[in-house]
Amino acid sequence: MEMNGSQPRENWGSKLAFIMAAAGSAIGLGNIWAFPTNAAANGGGAFLVVYLICVVLIGAPVMLAEFAIGRATQRNPVGAFKALAPKSGWKYLGGLGVVAGVVILSFYAVIAGWTVSYIFKCLAGTFKPGVDTAAIFEQMSGDPLNAIGYLAAFMALSVYVVVGGVRQGIERWTKVLMPILLVLLVLLGIRAVTLSGAGAGLAFYLKPDFSLINGKVILSAAGQAFFSLSLGMGTMITYGSYIAKKDDLVSSTLWVSTLDTAIAILAGLIIFPTLFHAGLGLQEGGPGMVFVVLTSLLGEMPPAPLGGIIFGTGFFLLLGIAAITSSVSLLEVGVAYIVDERKISRKKAGLFLGGLAFLLGIPSALGNGAVSWLTNLPVIGTDFLSFLFEVFGQYALAIGALFISIFVGWKWGVTNAAAEVELEGNAFRFHQIWSFLIKFVCPTVLIVILLNKVWTLIFGRGLI
Repeated sequence: MEMNGSQPRENWGSKLAFIMAAAGSAIGLGNIWAFPTNAAANGGGAFLVVYLICVVLIGAPVMLAEFAIGRATQRNPVGAFKALAPKSGWKYLGGLGVVAGVVILSFYAVIAGWTVSYIFKCLAGTFKPGVDTAAIFEQMSGDPLNAIGYLAAFMALSVYVVVGGVRQGIERWTKVLMPILLVLLVLLGIRAVTLSGAGAGLAFYLKPDFSLINGKVILSAAGQAFFSLSLGMGTMITYGSYIAKKDDLVSSTLWVSTLDTAIAILAGLIIFPTLFHAGLGLQEGGPGMVFVVLTSLLGEMPPAPLGGIIFGTGFFLLLGIAAITSSVSLLEVGVAYIVDERKISRKKAGLFLGGLAFLLGIPSALGNGAVSWLTNLPVIGTDFLSFLFEVFGQYALAIGALFISIFVGWKWGVTNAAAEVELEGNAFRFHQIWSFLIKFVCPTVLIVILLNKVWTLIFGRGLI
């Protein structure tokens, strides 16, 4: 432990433990379905190439900036900005991250609850040939007791992990869950690429047609790269605050970025061959793709019916593990704030915020068929969960990352940030390149992404 003022502060037990935890935070449900969906809508292999470039030029630089802020201050997002820019309004940027984390957790846990429900449905052999998978999903998500019950169970598990602390809770669980997640991904990927017709899916995904790259593809890839790395809401600042001073932040950033990107790519190796095997292509994204389209294939997955049971159970178990490692990090942001700034015990903070997120999650749980006005919000015209996702999962995180880039690039300064990175003789060979990216490239791209989102909201089409 290290001292933070008069209070002892936990650290990760090792660099590997931190990398596993941070990668677990970044790897979530969006890697498994959002990445393949965006790839399908934006040229397949062409999108993949642009996405990889964006991870290097935008995602990784912002992640390194967040790690540097966290370790330099040994504080939560609010406390970190208060320490580096005292008596200023920058602390409200940290506050935005805390609020966004709790709200995102509230609806994230609803989707995660659906995932847990489908593990049991797959085990029971529910998805037989010819079964109406859309009706099954609508019945499950529209049942209020079922939806709220799984929400409560998943939230309780998240609270249990976080209350255990950094080493005995988060670290201990991620050391077990992350290897399982990686093994499941590889096994499912092997099975998917050996299906008949999988070659067409692999060709679409891995053979880029560079003529398809345009402004829309670039913006979509940049947005996916940024959001998939769990940036902009202080998660990496919080996790960074537990890093030992001797650890190399540059190599840690590279490891976390690489693991997160590898998971997304592996998810594509599962999704595309499986859907092309059935001659479906990628008809829709998000929950529909996973809970309706993919499950419609399970009944005929060779060798039937056992093949579908094994593949389906493994896939939704994979989703569940990705969900819990992300939800833990979402909760930890707020818990760290309460522990650091309000001097309240971790247990009380975890129970309070977990309970709050659960209550906030009830409208999202009921907004998929159980309550009509939550399913189609007046004026807004979408369901409650989708509304929260758009406001907090898109705009709030982009705004957060934009101002984090500005803060490190222009307020705290790249020189101070680089000095933190170079502590105890750690090399920072790309100092000048990173400084240019964090000062100019990252803010510019994030501003364009935000303007494009606002323009689309107002006029129904993107700027590009």
